[in-house]
Amino acid sequence: MPLYNTIMSLAVGVGLLLVVALGYQLSSKKPIVTDGWALAFGALGLILFATGLDMTLTWPLAGQGFPFDNVIFGEPSLAFGSLLLAGALFLWKRGATLEDAEKRGITIEQLAGPISLFVFGLGLACWSIAAAGWKYMLFSAPPEEPISGEFANHPLLEASFISMLYVLIGIGALLFPLALRKRAGWSVIVTAIAWIIGGLAFLIFGALNYFTHIGLIVNTM
Repeated sequence: MPLYNTIMSLAVGVGLLLVVALGYQLSSKKPIVTDGWALAFGALGLILFATGLDMTLTWPLAGQGFPFDNVIFGEPSLAFGSLLLAGALFLWKRGATLEDAEKRGITIEQLAGPISLFVFGLGLACWSIAAAGWKYMLFSAPPEEPISGEFANHPLLEASFISMLYVLIGIGALLFPLALRKRAGWSVIVTAIAWIIGGLAFLIFGALNYFTHIGLIVNTM
């Protein structure tokens, strides 16, 4: 059974951190090399789009495993990957639009305003996923999995950890339209903090999963 939440988690974590970093650079009115950001967003977006699309389209048809994972991991990854690819394409083709530091804020608001409604919707989806994680005690690892398996008898612990990550990402996504309009103030700060914490957590969790998933495979061979 394919399981991609290793590379997915890494890409999501780095993607969130880069979104915050780009936002900071744009708000600082310093010159930015848009081609470099396009390359970064494009690479991460391609990973998330490909794995998310495959998981979204094939897992519901599989006769084994955890079909609900297509909703939990596949669809959000597909959505975030699509947004990163769209951003990469714009930065590559139209990055010069952001050269005027004085007009950046208005330009970004006009460009990202329409898609911010989708980001808001993803925030609601993240909260729904978090609620499902708590209600149905999802995300718990099997006893054969190293590290995470030590808490197999405490499903609420891992369910709370992953669900809280979705809550954090959701907070930033729900505030994104407001932060886009205000461009300063509490909404920008809260969005940045939520995505930084969530990004770091997903990055570390994804890196750790390489060890735990390999160990799970070895222990169940």
